[in-house]
Amino acid sequence: MTGLLPEGFHDRLPPAADAAARLEGRVLGVARLYGYEQVDPPLAEFADELGSRLKAGGLRDAVRFVDPVSQRTLAIRPDLTAQVGRIAATRMGHHPRPVRLSYAGAVMKLSASELNPQRAMRQIGCELVGLDTVAAATEVVRVAIEALQAAGVTGLAVDFTLPDLVDRLVGDTLDTETLALLRERLDAKDAGGVAAIDPRYLPLIEAAGPFDAAMARLRAIDAGKALGSRLDGLAEIAASIEGQAALTLDPTERHGFEFQSWLGFSIFSTGIRGEIGRGGSYTIVHDGGREEPAVGFSLFADPILDTGVGTDARRRLFLPLGIPPEVGARLRGEGWVTVAALEVDDTPEAQLCSHVWQDGKARAL
Repeated sequence: MTGLLPEGFHDRLPPAADAAARLEGRVLGVARLYGYEQVDPPLAEFADELGSRLKAGGLRDAVRFVDPVSQRTLAIRPDLTAQVGRIAATRMGHHPRPVRLSYAGAVMKLSASELNPQRAMRQIGCELVGLDTVAAATEVVRVAIEALQAAGVTGLAVDFTLPDLVDRLVGDTLDTETLALLRERLDAKDAGGVAAIDPRYLPLIEAAGPFDAAMARLRAIDAGKALGSRLDGLAEIAASIEGQAALTLDPTERHGFEFQSWLGFSIFSTGIRGEIGRGGSYTIVHDGGREEPAVGFSLFADPILDTGVGTDARRRLFLPLGIPPEVGARLRGEGWVTVAALEVDDTPEAQLCSHVWQDGKARAL
């Protein structure tokens, strides 16, 4: 069979490929207006360097191969965030902080998951490096929502989480192994398992749902005010996008947020299965071990595009053979997509045109 692709790979044809370009352009356009400048890291780099920055899972998801030039192992990126962190820590380490960076590009996974059969995907995002304050996180969340709205994505919902919540509440009252088990059982909403460790943490399972109600329950649990500043900051972030997205809170959710620090969030859209974006606060490790705070988000283009978002109806103007070039130039300047006949028997239907230039006017077909 000719044209067969490996499992998990696909071609994106017209007009879907045009829609992908528009999606990236609109997202990055909003980011640019907020001061986020685009970087474009290479598809592959040395595996050991990339692996040191891929915190969640390391190189487990990366396709690796031996470089015939250097004879060293290279890895194709399974995630772009780690590369942006490398650029911020090395090539742009001298840049005044915070530094705002945006990106868009392909990523590739070694194997697909049960929920997502794709191995080659598009990722778009922004990273604010040097701060992970409430103000920085508020900006990042607002950019993500405004960018999706500009791209035509509707029915948005944001689910917040506090990845270090359990650690702050527990303090040093549990050993490392028991703490890890408690996190796992809270994440799985295993009430029986949580009760077997310490029933005082059972209310955390119930402190999830619509944002305001969940926040009230969480504040009631925080009798010792160990989470006071965290909860106040989260409330401020949520208030900044109130009315633009449905807001929920799942304070003990850790799946996919293993490397986040105090804040994490997932973005969803009505009619799209699974999350379309994820973000939060984290740290970037510099040479020598110094850690630098950062906050950012990544959007997953493929599930958005699969719904047809951004796939506008073709508006193509057919120019019959013999139309002067200056006419086509003028029409393109007016915003038309022109398709010129190159043979006598060419037709607008064959060129998938919606209009034809006839008697000095664009006529709809």
